[in-house]
Amino acid sequence: MTIVLIGAPGAGKTTVGAELARLLGRAFVDVDARIEEVVGKSVSEIFADEGEAHFRSLEESTTLELLADGEVVSLGGGAVMNPRIRQALAGHDVIWLEVSIKQASRRVGLNTARPLLLGNVRGRLVELLRERTPVYEALATTRIDTDRREPREIAVELADARRQP
Repeated sequence: MTIVLIGAPGAGKTTVGAELARLLGRAFVDVDARIEEVVGKSVSEIFADEGEAHFRSLEESTTLELLADGEVVSLGGGAVMNPRIRQALAGHDVIWLEVSIKQASRRVGLNTARPLLLGNVRGRLVELLRERTPVYEALATTRIDTDRREPREIAVELADARRQP
């Protein structure tokens, strides 16, 4: 069973996922990083050059492939909006890293590597969370609030829960 981290931009999916994998002795893969590695372009360049639809197609095929590996995988914030990805998450350990708008805005800042957040970062996060939160809730087998918590603390809590019989 693959451990999958989902949540809004700025929730800490990559940082917590990498630490969780280390603690459990498993491999970690961030879907966006894998796409960038394979394509040879950043996510923002893919959006600019080929468009969001092309990126979402790459995201779907990459995610479906990685879910079969049984490791720790961090999904992009919007991946859960894809029906095929949602269906493929059934039977996996899906961890929703919850984050408030205030914390997500602070963590993301003006990061231009996040093409869907360009412009009014806070306003766009509000919009994305309004749309995605019900989906995160429906998919999550575990929910954990990341506000005012260090990534290592969260990863330790998640690893300890997964080591118990």
